[in-house]
Amino acid sequence: MPATWDPTHYLRYDSERTRGFVDLLARVGVEARSIADLGCGPGHLTEVLRRRWPQADIMGLDSSPQMIERAQSAPPDPRVRYELADVREWRPAGPVDLLVSNATFQWVPGHVDLLAGLADQVAAGGAFAFSVPGNFTAPSHSILRALADEQPYAPYARPDEHPEAMDAMTYLAVLSRPGWQVDAWESTYLHVLRGRDPVFEWISGTGARPVLQALPDELRPAFTDELKARLRAAYPVQLYGTVLPFRRVFVVAQRTGRSLRRDPTYASRDARTVTVQSDLGERNGA
Repeated sequence: MPATWDPTHYLRYDSERTRGFVDLLARVGVEARSIADLGCGPGHLTEVLRRRWPQADIMGLDSSPQMIERAQSAPPDPRVRYELADVREWRPAGPVDLLVSNATFQWVPGHVDLLAGLADQVAAGGAFAFSVPGNFTAPSHSILRALADEQPYAPYARPDEHPEAMDAMTYLAVLSRPGWQVDAWESTYLHVLRGRDPVFEWISGTGARPVLQALPDELRPAFTDELKARLRAAYPVQLYGTVLPFRRVFVVAQRTGRSLRRDPTYASRDARTVTVQSDLGERNGA
C-alpha cells in the first residue's frame, strides 16, 4: 500500500529541506505569472515562490491527501490553490510560465520518461525547474536496505514505493532539445543535525517511511532500534552535531522566447556544476 505521509514529521527539518529549493529558484530567470508546483507537499514552499513572484497565480499539486490538507489549512491567498493530483496524469488547462518541483520525482516510477511531456506544458520563454535527492547510495539508504533484507524483516519490508533518481548528466541529455536551454548541476550539502538520532529522524519522515509502514507492528520497534544503532555508527556525533552529507541534483530548463535573466550569484556557473555547501557556519554563528 502507498505510504501515508506526515506533514508535521516532514517539516521537522524544514530549514534544511527548503535550502535546496531556494538555490534552485536562484537560477530560474523568468518573470512568471502562472506557476504549477508538482509535489507541493504541505505547502511550505509556496511562500518562497510568492516572495519571488508576488503577482503570480500558483497551483500546488500533490498525491498525498495529508499533504494537501495541511497545505489548504494555511492562511488563504486568492492567487494560490492546492489540488490532489498524480503527476503522471496531470496536465494544466493551458501553458504555464513556471513548472517547478522539489524532491518529488524520485517517488514517481519511470519519471524520466515523463519529463519531456511535462516540459511541453511550459509556455514560450518559461521554465521547467526541479530538484531530486541524489543520495540513494549514501549510508543512510544502504543501511536501511541492508537491514530490510534481513530476517525477520525481509518478507515485509519491501514496499511498493521506493525512491530513485538520476544524475545531472542524464537529465541534461533528456531535456536538451531544440528550443530549450538546460542548466543541470549537483550540490552536496553538509547538514549539521541535532539530537540523539537525527539521521533516523530525517529519513523516517521521507525515504524510510514506506519501509517502516510496511512492517508489522510487532516487528517495527526492533527494526527501528537496530536502524538507529547502525545509523549512529555510520554518522557519529561531533562536538557541533551530526553531519549528514546530502547530495541533490538540480535542473532548470528554459524554453526559448524571452531572454534568460540569471541571478548574479550564479552568473559564473555553467551546466553540470558540482559544488559542496555546508550549513555548519550559519548554525554556529559564522
